[in-house]
Amino acid sequence: MKPAMTAHPHNPWLAHSARISRIAVVTPDVFLCDLQFDDPLTATEYSFAPGQFNMLYLPGLGEIAISVSGDPGQRDAVCHTIRESGNVTRALAALPTGSSIGLRGPFGSSWPIEECVGRDVILVAGGIGLAPLRPVICDLLAHRDRYGELNLIIGAREPSGLLYETEYDVWRDQGLNVHVTVDRADSHWHGAIGMVTNVLDRLWLRHPENTLMMTCGPEVMMWYSVQMAIRRGLSPESLYVSLERNMNCAIGLCGHCQFGPQFVCKDGPIFRYDRVASILKVDDL
Repeated sequence: MKPAMTAHPHNPWLAHSARISRIAVVTPDVFLCDLQFDDPLTATEYSFAPGQFNMLYLPGLGEIAISVSGDPGQRDAVCHTIRESGNVTRALAALPTGSSIGLRGPFGSSWPIEECVGRDVILVAGGIGLAPLRPVICDLLAHRDRYGELNLIIGAREPSGLLYETEYDVWRDQGLNVHVTVDRADSHWHGAIGMVTNVLDRLWLRHPENTLMMTCGPEVMMWYSVQMAIRRGLSPESLYVSLERNMNCAIGLCGHCQFGPQFVCKDGPIFRYDRVASILKVDDL
């Protein structure tokens, strides 16, 4: 039975009914989930900006915030890349194709795509942090002539944790320099070994003063990445991070995702680094 969830598109509290059109395993603990709205009008009106997230609701279990990881230019389905880490995500991974769930969104701030025009761009992703950056990649490559040098640095703990591996060569062919590194290699790995900061430290920068960097991943990785970028000549005003907190309401009312004076669900999850620099380095905040 489908959950009775229909809503006016501008009501942030009510969920739209959406059907799972595809479930696909990406890594041992990460899967893709494509959703299609049951209501044709909702499907027509829905759009998102790279970096925004949806709230996915499973009746009887709960609701989770998941970044949209699909191409903003495609309207046939809304793609999410999800790590199994709790009751809701494990239940979602076990649902068969055709099941209906609830979707609220999109919510939150977005990556500064317009600020990239005429500039070199660096994307730094750690683990599942590549998922919120994937829409940025799609958008940049769809308008490749608007930007300068494009570099993507991907890091994972081990090769089995790399997301979207089959897309790397496609991105390279479209004009994106893709650099991949892992913390620990296996017997089949022939690529780089080390932290993303090592790659960033060696990256050739044509115009550091006219380069913008976006990074998403573990906070310690983002912290050291922005410090390296500043040492390489990028300004703090050209650095953006994506933060993750326990987002329950998505509109800044419940307070669960408060980060200093900010609410990650409403003011973020994308922040310019200089807005959060003073609190990002505070342990356990």
